[in-house]
Amino acid sequence: MFRFSSSLSAGGSQRWRRRIAGAAALAGSAAALVGSAFAADLPSRAPPPPPVSILTSSPFVGRGDFFISPYGNQTTYANGAEILDPSGNVVWFHAVPQGQEASDFRAQRYRGKPVLTWWQGTGLGGLSNGVDYIYDDKYQQIATVNAGNGLSADGHEFLITPWNTALILAYTSATVDLSSIGGPTDQTVINGVVQEIDIATGNVLFQWNSADHVPFSQSEQPLPASASTPWDWFHANAVKLDTDGELLIDARDTWTTYKVSRSTGKIIWQLGGKNSSFKLQAAPGQILDNAGKLFAWQHDPQALGDDTYTFFDNESAGAGNTGTGSTAELAYSRAITVKLNQWDHTATLIKSDNQPEGLTAPSQGNAQTTERGDLVVGWGSLPYFSEFNRSGQLIFNAQFPAGINSYRAYLLPWPSVPQPWDRDGPTFDGH
Repeated sequence: MFRFSSSLSAGGSQRWRRRIAGAAALAGSAAALVGSAFAADLPSRAPPPPPVSILTSSPFVGRGDFFISPYGNQTTYANGAEILDPSGNVVWFHAVPQGQEASDFRAQRYRGKPVLTWWQGTGLGGLSNGVDYIYDDKYQQIATVNAGNGLSADGHEFLITPWNTALILAYTSATVDLSSIGGPTDQTVINGVVQEIDIATGNVLFQWNSADHVPFSQSEQPLPASASTPWDWFHANAVKLDTDGELLIDARDTWTTYKVSRSTGKIIWQLGGKNSSFKLQAAPGQILDNAGKLFAWQHDPQALGDDTYTFFDNESAGAGNTGTGSTAELAYSRAITVKLNQWDHTATLIKSDNQPEGLTAPSQGNAQTTERGDLVVGWGSLPYFSEFNRSGQLIFNAQFPAGINSYRAYLLPWPSVPQPWDRDGPTFDGH
């Protein structure tokens, strides 16, 4: 294994590329190239991307590269979008300016071709301000996606659909009367908004606002002490396509995933929380949490087909966010697999992959099922990402430095160009 550290000019973008000419050609010369002239040529005016330590690995790690968006401590390290190979070597890195972060970085397909996508901006998880970017396989920007109707895109989700549209999230504030649930008559709230955007034109094709469909009483988030303090009662953190083309909208602060009609916006069913459409149960050897729930403060529903879904179960939102709910329902976060039965309206927890260090992630996180059935887990606000095989065995585990995390982590294929290691050099493209 070999590594290099990268440094980037503040406010600009630096791109790193791995171009593989074949394993035999790469193995003998790349280490010397990286360790001498290549590394010496790097600018030193700004922090490098954070190093990643491989804690657990095996020959059975899935094919592809890890897609992460390290964030935190911009004095020491750069925030940005990063591709790493399974040995921890940097394939490509795109730094963002000081004060910004990248989020939900991954490989997708747009107009039938592989692309890189991510959100970039400020305020992830609040009244955020950002833009979604699309780069081609030559690492050139080809499109941007903005929220419509006067809103700004949030970084929790940027999903390109098979119809070349984008599913994104946004937040908006309002003042509402909460006297019916014991709150003030003039409470400021933060509502979650889902939009489907036509990428080519920027037109909003679909919009869904949580306040139009979900009662405030479903929230698990305590009311703030002041009516002027925004109450993040819903906290939309994911929008996915179910296997039938309908939407899965996840809300951390109601402990619920909602299946929603793309044509009408009507809720078809909801899983978890105070008004679940399904009775919750656990298969032998599995456990619900201490509140009898499948999940709490969860993220990232993924449809696997046959009414089976995965979720990232945080089980904590941190003392600063949850008031009386400052302790985890379970003592660890986990990725869970759930089987729904539409006939008897049961939801059965059938598999759980627990956080290897036994820790809870108060925010963020995802669970991606690979083509061969492994589970790649980004542990959100914890500085780890992992891979489990179908039997639940930990086959990969990596760690960032203290104070660094990645909102999500993916293991995905990405096309390579038959060239040895190369560097574009610094480019300043204004974002």
